[in-house]
Amino acid sequence: MLTASPILLRQVRVLNPLTREDHIADILISEGQISAISTSLLPSPDTEIIEAQGLILAPGLVDLYSRSGEPGHEERETLKTLIDSATAGGFTRVSILPNTLPSLDTPEVVQSLYQKSQAITHSSSSRLSFWGNLTLGGKGEQMTELDDLANADIVGFTDGKPVENLVLLRRLLEYLQHDDLPVALYPLNTLLKGNGVIREGTESILYGLPGNPDLSETTAIAAILEMIASIKTPVHLMRVSTRRGVELIGEAKEKGLPVTASTSWMHLVFNTEDIKTYDPNLHLDPPLGNESDRIALVEGVKSGIIDAIAIDHSPYTYEEKTVAFAEAPPGAIGLELALAILWEKFVKTGQWTALELIQALSINPLRCLGKQPTPIQPQQSAEVILFDPEKLWTVDLNHIKSRSNNTPWWGKEIKGQVIRIWNYH
Repeated sequence: MLTASPILLRQVRVLNPLTREDHIADILISEGQISAISTSLLPSPDTEIIEAQGLILAPGLVDLYSRSGEPGHEERETLKTLIDSATAGGFTRVSILPNTLPSLDTPEVVQSLYQKSQAITHSSSSRLSFWGNLTLGGKGEQMTELDDLANADIVGFTDGKPVENLVLLRRLLEYLQHDDLPVALYPLNTLLKGNGVIREGTESILYGLPGNPDLSETTAIAAILEMIASIKTPVHLMRVSTRRGVELIGEAKEKGLPVTASTSWMHLVFNTEDIKTYDPNLHLDPPLGNESDRIALVEGVKSGIIDAIAIDHSPYTYEEKTVAFAEAPPGAIGLELALAILWEKFVKTGQWTALELIQALSINPLRCLGKQPTPIQPQQSAEVILFDPEKLWTVDLNHIKSRSNNTPWWGKEIKGQVIRIWNYH
């Protein structure tokens, strides 16, 4: 039973992307719901009052895909540290990729993790959901028992890795044609990728690192889009990283194909020029794009061709990452950093409106998961965050909740922090 005192946020800036509203208001949160919204509200004697001038109330952020260390690599991240990290970053929902040990390819493994995560979560923390594998062990060789997994509280189907056997991929899409759960595919041709660790171009030559051509992504996107056009199964394309990839998806959407797409937040912030530092935390999968790729992704998010921004939180230990750039496992943490960094880079500079950023981090990812978002309005459950865009903090052991520290911002001061979340969905 909810017994907490009502909370009144006075003169908070409310970002409501579902209704396209950006305004200042008093908001009362009581019994797990938004009780009232008005230009001025009078509190009852037991109400907790937060003077919220300069603060932002927004829908809870939703991450389409991130990695958990648990089970199998608890030294990188546990479910508890992952939930704490997501909560600190303002993510009320995070969907976990099935790249665990064991893989999430049976109902028993999924249910075990789901129940363990449920025991950790509460009304002021992030909640985890889990993707189920398309193929056994995520190896891309044999499909899982899809019907059994669909009944195991999964959020959808993906391997988090490319399914390159096109005959198998066709069978999967045909089998899932009338399933309500989303299907997410990582478009990548590993033969074309080779041993590339940086996007092919001028910088790959200058830095002496093996290049990964954009064809490794775009040929895979083209093949998947052809299948979607023929089979009509809705598909979400994850980790889009190239200018041509954005173009292909835009053309597919103009034709009415049932496709959505997301890009990783770090591909919006960095490009291949930044790899001149050889920081292994900038070794990502897919690799950072050239500047033309980054610009196309930024414009794609603004136009809606790229529906959502994903975090793709990928924790690794200090020992795993403290090696030469090409030898480091690809990936970086980001759940606690993304909102602040993206706000500073795109909203403060006027490239995106505040509503455009919040939409790409909250209601659009929810739609990609087949869920219906709700506006911030009275009689709706409170699934909202309070964000201070001016709060300075240092990314270090004293402030970061993740068990890993593989980020290029480690030890640096950044501006912007989520200071509270309510999560009663």
